[in-house]
Amino acid sequence: MSEADFDLGSADKRRTLWVVLWLNVAIAVGFFITGYLGDSNALLANGLDNSSDALVYGLSLLALVRSRKWKRGAARFSGVMLLVFSVGVIADAVHRFVEGSEPGGGMMIAIAAVAAVVNLFSLRLLQRLKNKDVNLRAATTFSFNDFVSNGGIIVAGIVVMLTGANWPDLLVGVAVAGIALYGGIDILRDAHMDRHEDQGTKHKARR
Repeated sequence: MSEADFDLGSADKRRTLWVVLWLNVAIAVGFFITGYLGDSNALLANGLDNSSDALVYGLSLLALVRSRKWKRGAARFSGVMLLVFSVGVIADAVHRFVEGSEPGGGMMIAIAAVAAVVNLFSLRLLQRLKNKDVNLRAATTFSFNDFVSNGGIIVAGIVVMLTGANWPDLLVGVAVAGIALYGGIDILRDAHMDRHEDQGTKHKARR
């Protein structure tokens, strides 16, 4: 019997991942549109974040019917994606700091509030899954990071509306990048530990 056949919760996992994948696609589109119209680094940062999440959820779907080694590879790719994303967001924030920007506070609050509800729903769906492998743990990390980021955008939007300054938007954009950086490192560490655990299990089986 293969590992995929032995995974009794694979149907629930597949269904859950499809739901959170399309929710993240919808949120990413919303963030990109409002980020462009609202001249917001934080919104664009979250759009990129949710786009990378959607890609990772797609990889997670493929990983459900693959070997444990393949799952680790998908998780590593997810971690690297977060690291690359964080560098891009920081670079955009520096550009906006130098050139200037005029983020729309009201737009930031509105889209972040909607996204927070959607991300909380996605997080609850993922947390209900049992026997999560390294890739599904990475997916759960992404949803938690997104939920935290949405709260930061709401706070930044309020400050932007009160002060008219762009620094709260840039600060949250960089903070989102920092969360992504930490999440990427955590996922890579988890994949590394899973590799050692897998090797230890195989070694015991051969003895």
